[in-house]
Amino acid sequence: MTDKPRWFQTTAIDYPNSRPHIGTAFEKLGADVQARYRRMEGYDVFFLMGNDENTLKVADRAKSLGQEPQAYCDDMARQFQEVWKALDISHDTFIQTSHERHKQCCRKFVQKVYDNGYIYKGSYEGWYCPGCEEFKSDKVHAESDGLCPNHKRPLVRRSEPCWFFKLSAFKDRLLEHLKGNPEFVQPESRRNEMIGFIEAEGLQDLNISRHGEEWGIKLPFDPEFTIYVWFDALLTYITGIGYGDDEATFRKHWPADVHFIGKDITRFHTHIWPAMLWAAGEEAPRKVFSHGFVYLKLPEKAGAKGEGAGELVKIGKTTLKELGLEYLAEPMEIIKKFSAEAFRYFFLRECPYPSDGEFSPERFVEVYNSELANNLGNMLSRELTITFKNFEGVFTGTAGVTPNPVVPGLDLMLFVGEVREHVEACRYNLALQKIVQDFLTPTNQYLEANAPWKLVKTDKDAAKKVLFNAVQSLRIASILLKPFIPKSAEAIYTSFNFPTPWAEVKYADAAELKAQPDDLRITAELIDGKVKPLFPRIG
Repeated sequence: MTDKPRWFQTTAIDYPNSRPHIGTAFEKLGADVQARYRRMEGYDVFFLMGNDENTLKVADRAKSLGQEPQAYCDDMARQFQEVWKALDISHDTFIQTSHERHKQCCRKFVQKVYDNGYIYKGSYEGWYCPGCEEFKSDKVHAESDGLCPNHKRPLVRRSEPCWFFKLSAFKDRLLEHLKGNPEFVQPESRRNEMIGFIEAEGLQDLNISRHGEEWGIKLPFDPEFTIYVWFDALLTYITGIGYGDDEATFRKHWPADVHFIGKDITRFHTHIWPAMLWAAGEEAPRKVFSHGFVYLKLPEKAGAKGEGAGELVKIGKTTLKELGLEYLAEPMEIIKKFSAEAFRYFFLRECPYPSDGEFSPERFVEVYNSELANNLGNMLSRELTITFKNFEGVFTGTAGVTPNPVVPGLDLMLFVGEVREHVEACRYNLALQKIVQDFLTPTNQYLEANAPWKLVKTDKDAAKKVLFNAVQSLRIASILLKPFIPKSAEAIYTSFNFPTPWAEVKYADAAELKAQPDDLRITAELIDGKVKPLFPRIG
């Protein structure tokens, strides 16, 4: 038996100085779709997530709450995982960088880079942003009027003794790697940015230490210093799969097939991270996928000040708190009001993963009602209700019959292939758009044109054939939607006794119309004689 192809993916390691917001969840959703799709297609998937805790922002936040940093980090890890569980994120492990195992493995990596001659001692002075925990160049300071481009707060002049990583030694190798491996950074626009940055700015050696701080990981060769948080956080991607203490597991999974990260931290992952790995004698990851941001379109009453209606603001709790709209950044509030499946669908459908997207409560309801309640949910409800009422839920006389296609002119294999291409390229919004526009909507039009709820009164056999054909559209749609809305897709599929078990379906199963078993029937349960709506309409 051939071993399964392996697939290792990660998301960015999050700062736990506050609960995850919609923008954080957007990244995890996109990664989850890919993990679920790869599992469907037979891959041995390992999906890693975690929290980046060895940062002064975390220590300061804990202090402000009167807590010890470790207790604070552990509680925030619980809160983060509570959100990921609610959103049905299917990660295999969750790493906390403050835990001892990560610290020990991290020290081994740093020691190896030091032993290989890529770390040296010096001093550094520059413009520092406490929010980014990063020094900015003099050029950035001048062009931004002394403010951090990300946080819009004054940069601080800071000088300190430090240990440097010889990032400049990898300039030529990085340029060659970026230019020679088009898939290494996606989307293409971000790869061009990374190439352009090196060609214009070069690469400067990187300060990888902080002096005199207690919270963090001590340098193994100089315990007066802690390791710079970014150098430590990136290592989660390998310590989380065994680097430093489980060689077999590490070699099984590395190199990563894809790191999912926000576009604002692309340079760390495509310049610094590969160089770090090479300095330790390891391979670079195969791909870094740099996704966009989610922006909130302010409602008509934009907070307590009533200003900014219709404007777009980047999702972040500080800005929204100032507007009295902090609740809109909290995933759990939206999940409680609607559902996790609705949350997943909206952001994957409306926000292009490779670029930026918009969120507004009004648009959320509009998309939900139009595409989930009226389109997919209504199709299932009609199918179940009419078949229960008129045929006792059983399609007798259809054994071995291959359904007729309900979408005129649709090449099903080509259609599924195009959806597959979009999913593999992380163009999730285009995949869902294609499923809705090219398949679900025409299927509903087929039902409207043939009106089995009317036809059953004059020609029951003809009505049964219409319903039988439409059942196959539900089967196909549920398989294609499995990575996106897994619970709803399962509810649709398991409403019928299709022969292939739900756990075993692949996209290939959606690419052909298949003859049906002798006892094709509805297996969904009625509640008080009625079908429970899959997506109850809002409003």
